[in-house]
Amino acid sequence: MSPLADRYGRRFPYLRLSIIPACNFRCTYCLPHGYHAEANAAAPLSLPEITRLLRGFTELGMHKLRITGGEPSVRKDLTDILRTAAAVPGITKLAMTTNGTLLSRHLHEWMDAGLNAINVSVDSLDRAAFARITGHDRLDDILHGVDMALAAGLPSVKLNAVLLRDVNDQQLPAWLDYLRDRRIGVRFIELMQTGDNLSFFHDHHVRAETLEAELLAHGWQVLPRAADAGPAREYRHPDYAGRIGIIAPYSKDFCTGCNRLRVTATGDLRLCLFGEFGIPLRPLLQSDDQVEDLVRAIGGQIGRKEQGHFLHEGRTGITPHLASTGG
Repeated sequence: MSPLADRYGRRFPYLRLSIIPACNFRCTYCLPHGYHAEANAAAPLSLPEITRLLRGFTELGMHKLRITGGEPSVRKDLTDILRTAAAVPGITKLAMTTNGTLLSRHLHEWMDAGLNAINVSVDSLDRAAFARITGHDRLDDILHGVDMALAAGLPSVKLNAVLLRDVNDQQLPAWLDYLRDRRIGVRFIELMQTGDNLSFFHDHHVRAETLEAELLAHGWQVLPRAADAGPAREYRHPDYAGRIGIIAPYSKDFCTGCNRLRVTATGDLRLCLFGEFGIPLRPLLQSDDQVEDLVRAIGGQIGRKEQGHFLHEGRTGITPHLASTGG
């Protein structure tokens, strides 16, 4: 079947699959009071359901898969999920976003299972600031895991940092020191409004363009965007081994290059992180002979994808917090 495309000509080779909504961190911008399961919440997709889901998406041209949460390492069968995903014909890039708390312990196990790209959430290189943001004093161990991933030759290692005004937005010099000799990418992500963080958003939102202007003033140059890349604008500098990416959802035309779809931990297709509805796919994941029906269902829904999000209007859709959908 031809690759999945919407009415605006965008194609979607990239799927972000949440495997669990739970998280063991208490990040101020996402789950400041920790994760609390909803009463009578459905269980996350099982391994057979995940396998069928991925088979359906690869038939539609998906070849890049990112495993997300919540925090994916909270799930006990994470390694089995990675191994199963890596074996699905058509998936060429298997990535994961994690807070890194188990990275040093399970890195080689995950790589042996097929993981070839990882993004680790590190909102500050200052230990005290990191603990204030996340609720955990785990920075040294997480950075040790990152260095292990670099030493092990993991093809893609990146760090994610959410920009927070008056918290970590003045820490670029420390990041530049970190990037000088490390072949690693750091993604600075503009804080996004969600359903339950309005007050925090107003207090701490800072436009990512401010950081971009600072980078350009110091000789960093923007790179062309790869066909299957995520939403970051990437910058490089000849004096630094590492690169910097900027994810600026409030910037003009941010959604023009959208190439990703999302599926929640319980099997709802989300056409946009901030969409107004989810499309339940789980009923079509119960037996192997449903794959054709699944493919038709996904293809039939893509026409409902909007041209862009409505964050500028304060409309955050049905996303209460980023852990609920995988960010």
